[in-house]
Amino acid sequence: EQLGTPDRQCKVVGISSLMRHLLSEAVTIPAEYDENGRDGALMTLIGHEIKRLPVLPLSLPLPEHASLGAKCRAFLASPTPHETIDDWCDHLGMSRRSFTRLFRKETGSSFVEWRQQACILAALPRLAAGQAITTIALDLGYDNPAAFSNMFRRILGTSPRDYRTADR
Repeated sequence: EQLGTPDRQCKVVGISSLMRHLLSEAVTIPAEYDENGRDGALMTLIGHEIKRLPVLPLSLPLPEHASLGAKCRAFLASPTPHETIDDWCDHLGMSRRSFTRLFRKETGSSFVEWRQQACILAALPRLAAGQAITTIALDLGYDNPAAFSNMFRRILGTSPRDYRTADR
């Protein structure tokens, strides 16, 4: 309440070093804590810091259309980078025109934009785990790390290397 009306829209935010440490400490707080004590102050500080975190332009809506939604979930579970839009059309038994119309209607983005967002979401935990950028780029279907880095920078405004450095 004292921090204002909560924003009901789900967002992905960049986590600062301070927030990482605050969250690390917060998981040790019991469900019932003294709001006027140290634990309450920590939770209040987290509330204030959340408002300062940068919102990352990441969202990945999943289609409600049964077979298209299943195909998208399968891609997220195990990215198949070498499948083309035509492969997806064939798999779903659709013309390219019907597929692109349905995909945009269901997700709000083009197939290419959606796949790039999916690749970013797949790459972030791997970068945080310290995996090589070249390995990630090739696994996600990019011909070289530079192409992956350019896409990453265009969407997130920073290179994979800088993202990983900022994550530590």
